[in-house]
Amino acid sequence: MPINTTESSNVSSAGPRGSGQIGMVAAVSIGIGGMVGAGIFSILGVVAEAAGNAMWLAFAIGGVVALLSTYSYAKLGATFPSRGGAVHFLVKSLGDGILAGGLNLFMWAGYIISLALYATAFGGYAATFVPAAHSPLLVKSLAVAALVVLTAVNAFGAGLMGRWETVIVAVKLAILVLFAALGLWFIRPGYLSPELWPETQWVLFGAGVLFIGYEGFGLVTNAAADVRDPRTMLPRALYASVILVIILYLAVSLTVTGNLSDHEIAQAKDYALAEAAKPFLGEFGFRLIAIAALLSTASAINATLFGSANVCYMIARDGELPPGLSRTDWKQATGGLLLTAALVVAVTLLFDLSGIAMMGSAAFLLIYAAVNAGHLRVLKQTGANALIVWLSLLTCLAMFAVLSVYIYREQPAAIAALVIIAAASFAAEWVYRRWTGRTLKDA
Repeated sequence: MPINTTESSNVSSAGPRGSGQIGMVAAVSIGIGGMVGAGIFSILGVVAEAAGNAMWLAFAIGGVVALLSTYSYAKLGATFPSRGGAVHFLVKSLGDGILAGGLNLFMWAGYIISLALYATAFGGYAATFVPAAHSPLLVKSLAVAALVVLTAVNAFGAGLMGRWETVIVAVKLAILVLFAALGLWFIRPGYLSPELWPETQWVLFGAGVLFIGYEGFGLVTNAAADVRDPRTMLPRALYASVILVIILYLAVSLTVTGNLSDHEIAQAKDYALAEAAKPFLGEFGFRLIAIAALLSTASAINATLFGSANVCYMIARDGELPPGLSRTDWKQATGGLLLTAALVVAVTLLFDLSGIAMMGSAAFLLIYAAVNAGHLRVLKQTGANALIVWLSLLTCLAMFAVLSVYIYREQPAAIAALVIIAAASFAAEWVYRRWTGRTLKDA
C-alpha cells in the first residue's frame, strides 16, 4: 500500500525519543482499548461454536500467540518509532516494493472486515431491543443503518463522537470487569468439566477464530512517536496491555461458559455476552451488557472508519492513489471514506457473523506473520532475539493454517473471498505501480 512516510522517517532518524505527549497509562489504555473493542462482544458465540466449554482455553492459546507477536512489535516500535505502526514496519523491513505495498493494501482490507464484524455485532445486539422476531434480515438492516449513520458522523467531523471515546472505553471496561467479577461467583462447575471439552483440534479452531479480539495491541506502536521514551516505555505498555487483556478475556470466557450451556450459547450466538449475564443479573444484566455492546460497537465503527478513511485520504493526497479518493464529495466526506463504507456494507451483506470473524482473524494472522517475517531482516537494528521472532512467525502461520482448515469446513465462501482479497491487493499494487511509475516518498 503506497504511503508517505516522510514524517515517520524523520522521527526514526532523530532517534528513539518521542514527543512526550503520551505517558505509560495512556499508552496501556490505547492497547487495551484497541483489543477490548467491539470484538469481545461479537466473537464469543462464534468461538463457543468451535471450542465449546473449553472456550477459556482457546482464549489462553490465542493470548500466547498474541504475546509472542508483542515481542516483535515492541522491538520494532522502539527502533522505528512512528505513527505508521505495522505499515511503517513493513516498509522499513521489506523495502518499497509490491510485497510491502500489497501487504498494506491487504491490511486495509483487514480493517474493512473488522468494520463489518463490528457492524454485524451492533445489529445483533440492537435487534434484541426490537419486539419483532430476531431475524438475519433485521440484524443486517440494523448493521447497515449503523454504518450509514456513522459514515455521516465522520462526514460532519469525527470529533462529534471522538470526544466521548474515552468515556465509552471506561464505561465498557467497568461493565466487563463487573460482569466477570460477579459472574465468576455464580458459575456452575459442571459446565466447565474437562469431560465435556471437545477434541483438541476444535479448541485450536476456536483460538484461531478469536485472534481478531487480540489484534488491536498493535495500535500502541502507532503512538510510538508521541510516547515519552519509546525504547523503554513502549515495550512495557505493550506487554502490560496484552497481559491485562488476556486476564480479562479468561475471566469473561469462564463466566460465559460457566453460566450458559453450549446449546444456550449457540442459540444466542449474536449476543452471547448479554445472554450470559441473565443467570446472575437477570434482565437488567442482559440490557446492561447489550447497551455496553451498542456503545462499544458504535465507537469502534466510528474510530475505524475515521482511521481507514484518513489512510486513503493521505495516500491519495500525496498522489499515490487516484486523486478522487482525496476529493471531498459531501461535507467532510472524502472519496476514501465513501469507498471504505461501501465496501464494509458489501462484506456485511455477503457474510454472517461467523464468516466475518473467521476472515478477519485469518487476515490479521497473515499480517502479523508478515511483520514477524520482515523483522527477521532487520534483527541487527532491533537487537531482537531471533529465536523468539521465529517462534512468533511460526505460531502465527500455524494458527492461520489451523483456522484455514476450519474456515474451509464451515464457511468455504469465506476462504474463497479471503484468497480473492489477498490476490486483488497485490494485483492492485502491481497495476498501480506500472500505471503511475511511482516510488515511495521517503525522506
